[in-house]
Amino acid sequence: MILLQLVSDEEAAGRASEAMALVKDHLEADDPRRVRLARRLRSIISGEISPSDRDLMVRALDAAYNALDDELARVRSLRNILWTATFLVLLGVAGLAVYGWFFPQSLSMCFTPKVDPGSAGGIDVVCPTAEYPDEEVGTPASSLAQPRDILTVEIAGLAGAALTVIASLRHIRGTDAPYMLPLASAVLKFPTGALSAFLGLLLIRGAFVPGLSDLDSRAQVLGWAAAFGAAQHLVTRLVDDRAQMTLSEVGRTTDAMIDPERAAVREHSVLGGTGAPGPPTAFQDGAGPHEGPQEGIREGERADEGADGARPRAGP
Repeated sequence: MILLQLVSDEEAAGRASEAMALVKDHLEADDPRRVRLARRLRSIISGEISPSDRDLMVRALDAAYNALDDELARVRSLRNILWTATFLVLLGVAGLAVYGWFFPQSLSMCFTPKVDPGSAGGIDVVCPTAEYPDEEVGTPASSLAQPRDILTVEIAGLAGAALTVIASLRHIRGTDAPYMLPLASAVLKFPTGALSAFLGLLLIRGAFVPGLSDLDSRAQVLGWAAAFGAAQHLVTRLVDDRAQMTLSEVGRTTDAMIDPERAAVREHSVLGGTGAPGPPTAFQDGAGPHEGPQEGIREGERADEGADGARPRAGP
């Protein structure tokens, strides 16, 4: 921006289109600096550049760079939040595995299927790592829990979460942002899947889900763990949507409903200009950046009113 104030008029005019492209990418359509630069763009490119035009270009570029910094700051902040959440969930999952290793009976993942009324034998106990058939009736299932049960359930949940990560890759788009936000969103799914697998089996064992209080085999236990691990996508998809929305806001072009350049050409024709379209007459003295379009229209209306004694009408 400092060089823009020092270069020659020809080089500044050559850089005007690049400056306008950057401004349109990062400033809102109704930003006064963007609108005024668009109105002066034709004159600047044609070589009719004044010191006020240079000041306008510098201020518009400075605002565009500040807007870009704000957009990247939001991406960086969300990236940091996702990595922090991943670390905290991973810490919780590891803590559950360690606690279950030393106190397996307090967080038992074992089930007692319904006993066949015609069976004269004992009961069956099903755990994530082993099955115990024909146990003595009245044996508590938690007494047969193994230290590796919770870790096995979490590994099954990780496998289910991995499937959702692979499936979600088709929705991930590449980005030129310097922060790997999609990667942070995908990594969060793994510890969340392990946690959801543990919580899901805990709810089943507590008869929270009707009809699923008694799993019949070790394969069913691990299968439901993997299913609950994949079910974490119902929650983390909201994080994915937010991440994609944040990335789409970086460098998103905000188009005006009416192109300011075309509006300036139409204004020139309203003011009574003839011949090929050119820059607005009201801005030919280089004062365009410091006055709005309504001032130029009022000057044209006063000129027309002085010519025929009546104010021109807006319509037929």
